Amino acid sequence: MEKKWWHSSVVYQVYPRSFQDSNGDGIGDLRGIIQRLDYLAELGIDVIWLSPVYQSPNDDNGYDISDYQAISPEFGTMEDMERLIEEARKRNIRMVMDLVVNHTSDEHPWFIEAQKGRDNAFRDFYIWRDPAEDGGLPNELLSVFSGPAWEFDENSGQYYLHLYSKKQPDLNWENPEVREQIWNMMNFWLEKGIGGFRMDVIDTIGKVPDELITTNGPKLHDYLQEMNQRTFGNYDVLTVGETWGATPEIAKLYSDPDREELSMVFQFEHIGLDQQPDKPKWDTKPLDFIELKAVFTKWQTELDGKGWNSLFWNNHDIPRIVSNWGDDSEEYRVVSAKMFATFLHLLKGTPYIYQGEEIGMINTPVSSIEEIDDIESKNMYHERIAQGCDPQAILASINKKGRDNSRRPMQWDATVHAGFTSGTPWLALNPLYREINVAADYLKEDSIFKHYQKLIQLRKEHELVVWGEYRELLPEDPQLYVYERSYNGETWLVVINFYGTTAVYKDPSRQADSIILSNYMNSGMELSNLMLRPYEAVVYQLS
Repeated sequence: MEKKWWHSSVVYQVYPRSFQDSNGDGIGDLRGIIQRLDYLAELGIDVIWLSPVYQSPNDDNGYDISDYQAISPEFGTMEDMERLIEEARKRNIRMVMDLVVNHTSDEHPWFIEAQKGRDNAFRDFYIWRDPAEDGGLPNELLSVFSGPAWEFDENSGQYYLHLYSKKQPDLNWENPEVREQIWNMMNFWLEKGIGGFRMDVIDTIGKVPDELITTNGPKLHDYLQEMNQRTFGNYDVLTVGETWGATPEIAKLYSDPDREELSMVFQFEHIGLDQQPDKPKWDTKPLDFIELKAVFTKWQTELDGKGWNSLFWNNHDIPRIVSNWGDDSEEYRVVSAKMFATFLHLLKGTPYIYQGEEIGMINTPVSSIEEIDDIESKNMYHERIAQGCDPQAILASINKKGRDNSRRPMQWDATVHAGFTSGTPWLALNPLYREINVAADYLKEDSIFKHYQKLIQLRKEHELVVWGEYRELLPEDPQLYVYERSYNGETWLVVINFYGTTAVYKDPSRQADSIILSNYMNSGMELSNLMLRPYEAVVYQLS
């Protein structure tokens, strides 16, 4: 596989609304991100993935775009965006933009025109269907955000498709003019010097609604190959597709370099392991650790040499991993956060850090629906209330899986509003921000931030981390995840205690030469009888 710059990079996701406010309106903005670039450079990251900053009415926090080539005033101006790209470049950081092209906002000029009638030139930019014979919905497709995926348009007597909010009508990718407009828009940003695209729900653009196919449609890869040829294939950039339904075989179609589609994809198989089979994400079950290990090993081995992994625990849609699968108590939060980082960053693939992950930010439970901002959570709450479900049970599900958990403002220091804003934050901060913040973490020699720094440095200094072969040991152990990385005669052993009780690792056949990294002081060296403390994670150089 030809080596690319993004193979050895580490990406940091900025959710701009919650990162840093520069003007006191309570909403993070582009100038705020510029103010924090030195912090990100010190962490050591190479790429910023920027969630949408385009013009938007914010029905879904910017993932409903009304103008792809304008900046939403709450975030700043196009000049601010151009300065951010340039200031990041000075620090050897590339800017990856979020690309949202499955749908637009219903306030986009294309849709405003399309609603004017069946004969409008933009009508075919979207997906319309006549009512069923009984006058009802065209079919039983459901929206990800609850309820039917069809909305009736009184003016024309037809329904339009929206796989997400009714204010997010789906684009008709079968229309070549739609694709042409999207290629023009993508090239507009590439010419500004961005470092690539993260592609929102990109596996849905090939949908076939009449056959109830929403993901992995038959023309999906044709569209992506055309996209590559017409846009980013002419630039040295990173592209990553959000693909909730991907298997390793499907992921190879996206990321095999010979196919000329994308650099890599986000797959979510590990994220769904605490969900009940064939149920919505809100219906949870205890995590099966053996299954988690099997999933990671499957993706590490089956993509090897034929594709590329993206590695992540958190993003703007996924609650904080330390709270969900670790321990966010005062006693174990720090070692738990470091354990998850060690586990992930020494796997093969490109790691993604979500803002605040590097200081161990945690979930924020709520006690009423009034405290919730997220449209997905609110829609689910009202839908289940109508079904007669217990409100407290619904809130418990939202506290575990709701998207507001990851969208709380960044916790910079112990001052009012955590240094995020001098005004009123758009979303309430986690109440523990005085204890959990960048300034406090900075002062500790054994901080989570410094642990992430070390992991990033290991990736930059050792080709083994980027290119080494992966081999799992002890796949049936109920508490330990143990794996090797080997490259050019050198082998590292990663020993992870995934739980809050002690564990023992016994392997007399291996001998440790040194400890490369640990999340505890004084970790043991005797692999023949190694006692591991709660959430202990140790990386050994083998003799």
